[in-house]
Amino acid sequence: MNRQTMIALGIAIVLGLFAVYIGNAYLNGQQQQAVAGGTTKVAVASVPLAYGTELTADKIRFVDYPNSSIPPGAYNNAATLMPAGQKRFALLAMGVNEPILAAKISAPGQGASIASLLTDGMRAATVRIDDVSGVAGFVQPNDSVDVFITRTLPGDAAQQVTDVLLQNVRVLAIDQEAKNADGTPKLARSATFEVSPIDAQKLALGQKTGQLSLVLRKPGEQNNPVVETVSMNDLRYNMYGGARYPAPAVVGGFSAVSEPRPVVTRPSAPRRAAPRKVAPDKPSVEIYRGTKSDQYKVGA
Repeated sequence: MNRQTMIALGIAIVLGLFAVYIGNAYLNGQQQQAVAGGTTKVAVASVPLAYGTELTADKIRFVDYPNSSIPPGAYNNAATLMPAGQKRFALLAMGVNEPILAAKISAPGQGASIASLLTDGMRAATVRIDDVSGVAGFVQPNDSVDVFITRTLPGDAAQQVTDVLLQNVRVLAIDQEAKNADGTPKLARSATFEVSPIDAQKLALGQKTGQLSLVLRKPGEQNNPVVETVSMNDLRYNMYGGARYPAPAVVGGFSAVSEPRPVVTRPSAPRRAAPRKVAPDKPSVEIYRGTKSDQYKVGA
């Protein structure tokens, strides 16, 4: 082993010891700070808690939390968390050692109600879906979806169109369950959404006027500020190509369908006239008589 390798190895050992010292000093400082500020027993989940799980003594335990880090709504004694003779249920899924907060469990003596999950000022609205419109059962509670409506426009030339009815809607429950028991996809017949009062009216009207479909969104994705009505003309455009048209105007809550798109045709190339057939010249015979000659056409 040469000298340079020995020097590099020594530097690495020194830096490693220095990093260990700094880490220990930081952890000791945090512990001393926690001890200086005091700790309090806080109730946490001792097992994973799913929606609707009843809180019992074997599913919770108390751990020491620094007084400066106790989350709002935490419980520091079992009597407050589980009053005698009154049951409480989990309203949100909680993992092991996750603090049990007042916002995550039902009120004393009340069951696991969807109403407890609603944000202030919001409503729970349920709509009918099927295995196709429900994204084949992969929509789960707390997912975000867009709601599409497919309807038939009135008039002589009735045609079907699809509009974006609502965007970024939170799913509260699928059928009458807020969460599947085993977490596998479920083919549901209804979905319950958290919506504003006016959006709840839109959903009620949309069920009467057309067919609703769900489109699963990526969590945290921003809403699309520009939405368009899709009609049969758009399907023909995608199949055969053509010029792109501007987004239709919004009329009465739905986008107005654009006028039928003109069919763009290219002028055909002019036809070339067929060449005229020219009769070939007939053979001729020249006859000499003395100093004179005469020509005669054969077959003339």
